[in-house]
Amino acid sequence: MSRQVLPSGEQWTIRAGEYLGTVVSVGGGLRGLSYGGREVLLGYGEDEAAHAGIGQHLFPWPNRITDGKYTFRGVDQQLYLTEPDRQNAIHGLTRWTNWDRADDGTDQSVVVVAHRLHGQPGYPHQLDLRLEYHLDAERGLTVTARAKNVGADDAPYGYGTHPYLTVGRKIDECELEFTAAEWLEVTPDRLSPVGLAPVGGSQYDFGQAKKVQDLEIDNAFTGLPDSWEVRLTDPDTGNTARLRGDTRWMQLYTGSAIGRAGLAVEPMTCPPDAFKTGDDLVVLKPGDEHTTSFSVSI
Repeated sequence: MSRQVLPSGEQWTIRAGEYLGTVVSVGGGLRGLSYGGREVLLGYGEDEAAHAGIGQHLFPWPNRITDGKYTFRGVDQQLYLTEPDRQNAIHGLTRWTNWDRADDGTDQSVVVVAHRLHGQPGYPHQLDLRLEYHLDAERGLTVTARAKNVGADDAPYGYGTHPYLTVGRKIDECELEFTAAEWLEVTPDRLSPVGLAPVGGSQYDFGQAKKVQDLEIDNAFTGLPDSWEVRLTDPDTGNTARLRGDTRWMQLYTGSAIGRAGLAVEPMTCPPDAFKTGDDLVVLKPGDEHTTSFSVSI
């Protein structure tokens, strides 16, 4: 009798000190992260598929490409519209693909997974992708994302990821703190980029910690420190979850699709529509590799 296949695929436990996480083969994603039994990143059940982007990685572009259309090196491309209600191509091509474990499994604090992305309609390029998860008892989880162009032509590239910080209660009752210079305004219907606006003095100014309350956020931010940090804190207990990144962009999403149980903090190497605009777009020449990291801790 064949073994049952779980909706999120193979399950690989990663642990160090009081930290415990689960990496899965579907999308190479993270099904959850806890510290001493308390969730630090929102997770989902072993018998569930990932929903609302929880723990997923976004290769070879984050966020949205309006109409799924772009032009690269003089060639027009059309991606599948994976957000049909808004007629967008969203979050890349690898969220539902199978990833293989690439380390030997001897170190319980490390899991490495890999995937080869082959060319397809709208993205005729070949990339070798790698995700390295490392847990440390003091510093928490560090995730390193690598992409190498193994094809014959230049390839447009961006990376993002979709973890949700949580402190065990609705984010409305939590304090949020982060520093950014600008936020990206989007259209209300399709969430397509409109333009940048200053964070200072806006509803998105969380340079000093304050409660989220009923504020809706589903926007990208830039003008970040070289090593930036987002902190979510329960003011009653002092419990804090924080994410640190090195990207030029991040997206915040207050999680209405999941009852505002967590705050999506999404490091992104480029903004929405970067394949169209070229803004902070990485162009990988044959043999080139791109690497970025983020970390999560209490």
